[in-house]
Amino acid sequence: MYSTTQEVMEMIKGDAMNIIIGDVFIENVAEREAKLLPLVEAAIEDADGEIDGYLAKRYPTPLAAIPKVINKFSKDIALYNLFSRTGMEGGERESNHLTRYKAAVRFLENIAKGVVDIGVKKVEKRANTGFNMKSNERIFGRDSLKGM
Repeated sequence: MYSTTQEVMEMIKGDAMNIIIGDVFIENVAEREAKLLPLVEAAIEDADGEIDGYLAKRYPTPLAAIPKVINKFSKDIALYNLFSRTGMEGGERESNHLTRYKAAVRFLENIAKGVVDIGVKKVEKRANTGFNMKSNERIFGRDSLKGM
């Protein structure tokens, strides 16, 4: 995972938790967080899958060492995924998450195009088929068939 559930949970304000959970208001904070946890985990998995889709053009995925910028965008995309599941109403908070999501996608597109480098060592992909071809020396050629 490019971001942790704890990192994403810390970015969600208390009043927004009930919005994400759905139509039931949960007053108990621990109960609210317990109900939110699987939603956050799913949102992070979706975000990381989306990120890997762009990164796979240039880097082996998933990344072993996670650059800070990828961690940031994983959190931004995960938050967008959480809020978009309830329907974006066009409020300031939703607009902020949409703007951050669009910025993340633009950045990831630039990585895929090779415009931006995230400082991760690129690994050359080579076929590992074990295929080897060997042939005998050439018997006939242009020089050996002259005059025929």
